[in-house]
Amino acid sequence: MTVKISCIVEGYGEMEAVPVLIRRIAWDLYPEMPIIVERPIRAPRNLVVKAGELERKVELAAQKIRGRGAIFILLDSDDDCPAQLGPALLNRASQVRNNLPIAVVLAKHEFETWFISSAESLRGRRGLKSDITPPNNPEEIRGAKEWLDRRTENNETYSETRDQPALAVLFDFEQARQADSFDKCYREIVRLLEELQANKQI
Repeated sequence: MTVKISCIVEGYGEMEAVPVLIRRIAWDLYPEMPIIVERPIRAPRNLVVKAGELERKVELAAQKIRGRGAIFILLDSDDDCPAQLGPALLNRASQVRNNLPIAVVLAKHEFETWFISSAESLRGRRGLKSDITPPNNPEEIRGAKEWLDRRTENNETYSETRDQPALAVLFDFEQARQADSFDKCYREIVRLLEELQANKQI
């Protein structure tokens, strides 16, 4: 059985990082499960929240997996409350394809918040300083990319397109799960994998 997942993401960095994230979780939990994560569909957040745009992207995502598999949607919450916007978007997406498992996750503020939560596991990696420590409340930080940028060595800079996929390979899941939004992300990916396995979809 080959598991297929189609993704909708917000940024260029997530286009490379999200498939890495899903495959890592799948390989950890179900190493025997063949998995195909299609190249994500990019959907700028300011557009996808508008009526009709998310629905169009969900249909495109379903076509990528030929109507068999699952759809994973990841956006930054920015200033919105993930607990409010997430269910609203899930309801809209499910109305388009109620025959498919769908998950909607909003990273609180930014995807990079999850790297900050797991900063100890990234010490000395990708130009980050060897003594970085996560703050007490990583999800309250505004400007996660800038936080990482200020903690690089030798005048290096954080690049979303270059470093986000690479750090997605390296960051520690258990540390990152201290952030509620990553814990939600992890659990939702696991749920999709379990549903696909139970349904024996190909």
